[in-house]
Amino acid sequence: MTVTSPSRPVQVIRRDRRNWTGWAFVAPFLAVFALVLVAPVVYSIGLSLFRDQLIGGTSFVGLQNYLEAAADPKFWDAFGRVLIFLIVQVPIMLVIALAAALAIDSARLHLSSFFRISLFLPYAVPAVVATLMWGFIYGTRFGLVGNLNTFFGIELPAPLSGSWVLASIGNIVTWEFVGYNMLIFYSALRIIPTDLYEAAALDGAGAGRVIRHIKIPAIRGAIIIAAIFSVIGSFQLFNEPSILQALAPNTISTYFTPNLYAYNLSFAGQQYNYSAAIAIIMGLITMLIAYVVQLSGSRKGVK
Repeated sequence: MTVTSPSRPVQVIRRDRRNWTGWAFVAPFLAVFALVLVAPVVYSIGLSLFRDQLIGGTSFVGLQNYLEAAADPKFWDAFGRVLIFLIVQVPIMLVIALAAALAIDSARLHLSSFFRISLFLPYAVPAVVATLMWGFIYGTRFGLVGNLNTFFGIELPAPLSGSWVLASIGNIVTWEFVGYNMLIFYSALRIIPTDLYEAAALDGAGAGRVIRHIKIPAIRGAIIIAAIFSVIGSFQLFNEPSILQALAPNTISTYFTPNLYAYNLSFAGQQYNYSAAIAIIMGLITMLIAYVVQLSGSRKGVK
């Protein structure tokens, strides 16, 4: 005798009906993202395609503003300055941050928590306050440099002179962001599996070999991220030269950096369309160089 089991109702799944639950969760972010990022970029692109003329008012000029920026010596002078700043300052800052992170992670540094907080504390200082503080230190008549010259009867190089102003700004930026990058590296070091250290100890590897062959390769991703952030920050250099311009008006020009040039064109020269074109060009250049940094770092990680 054959016993048949009762048939179960077949559940039909309708695939023609979309599930909008996920979109409902991401909708607030998408709305804010479109409002604060997409909309300003689209508006800037549209603004860069027009020009205010004495006769005829605002008229569509297409890529004329971009062609003018490509032949603008002030723009390329500003771009070359921040490029030099990037090439020199960013490696120095990242090396200092990496050395500090390795020292704190080594467990050989006493009061490591104190040093970690002390290095990170300058990042918590607003850029305006930090620049004003360092501007006072750099002063040759009223600041620390001037006091040292008077007290010792010497003549130290003026930090805000034409030969030293870029290095002085680099010192301020390094002081501000060493702790930030150190924290990125230190966080990456803390998640390295301890099994690797134990295996290295069994092989008789010293501290130098552990750093070269375990720690630095393990945090390569963090180094790439810090480098990308630093590249973007270098091309966005604005606060420091803008504030120091009042202390060194003959050294820091209105086109000292591309962002400062675009700012002065827009708010002082009323050239909003041309300023928007320069901002778009700098955004594209920054994206390109950041992508090259990311791509080169990823290729080095592939063996």
